[in-house]
Amino acid sequence: MKKKNIFNIIMGIVALIVVVSAAYFGFTQPNLNSGTAGSRWSNENGVSEIKRRGYIRVAVFGDLPPYGWVNDQGKRVGYDVYLARRIAKDLNVKIRFIQVNANNRVDTLNSNKADIVLANFTVTPERKDVVDFAKPYMKVSVGVISPKNAPINSAQELKGKKLIVTKGTTAENYFAKQSGVNLLKFDSKTQQFNALKNGRGAALADDNSYLYAWVKKNPKYVVGIKSIGPHQYVAPAVKKGNRSLLKWTNHEITKLTKEGFFVQDYQKELAPYFGKDIKPTDIVLR
Repeated sequence: MKKKNIFNIIMGIVALIVVVSAAYFGFTQPNLNSGTAGSRWSNENGVSEIKRRGYIRVAVFGDLPPYGWVNDQGKRVGYDVYLARRIAKDLNVKIRFIQVNANNRVDTLNSNKADIVLANFTVTPERKDVVDFAKPYMKVSVGVISPKNAPINSAQELKGKKLIVTKGTTAENYFAKQSGVNLLKFDSKTQQFNALKNGRGAALADDNSYLYAWVKKNPKYVVGIKSIGPHQYVAPAVKKGNRSLLKWTNHEITKLTKEGFFVQDYQKELAPYFGKDIKPTDIVLR
């Protein structure tokens, strides 16, 4: 009788353990939004992983002189590209370029196709919600170009006219909030500039920093509105939560600024396009 009671007690304890375990493991699922899960996810593109694989994937433009484009020799060049190569050098890894347009920069990060974006990425509150920006390395504002024989010199002159923009740009975001302006949107820089040349719009709006370069090569056009809206900043962007790469990039930008790298980058990549009218201090942060 005693043996039977002892056996029943043991079986009861075992059953209780099974029930408690099932309840715990059945109802306690890993929280994919927790700090631990987020850290594990961000580490996929963190500094240690980049060094382990031996290369960094950098998203850049492919059709935007003088910031990121492919020259006649088939080599990627430009202000952002020059910075990208220096980042890879300081990480002691190789570089793989991922070509993007303005509209898919965020998606390229979020889908883990790139580790960092260096594609003339302007910092905005909306973008801060979906990516992490490092320290800025350049200042810009929105400008507007138009034909010399039909110049647009004020925002008021845009009322009722077609304004060409690239999707996903600061210019699109700014003018979408201005009443009376009809936006004609394109997916790439090449498409938007071709549209202007073909007379599909009265003017084109984009970051003034490369509109100056474009009109120098296309003298039939003029930067009628040199600056409109608030001044903004261009910065590297990493995937939201990638604290490792964000911290390293912030340190890198600080170091490069102190050593005068960005002035050197300006003289090499931008000065030949901007000419004497634009000074390094108009673009470069110190």
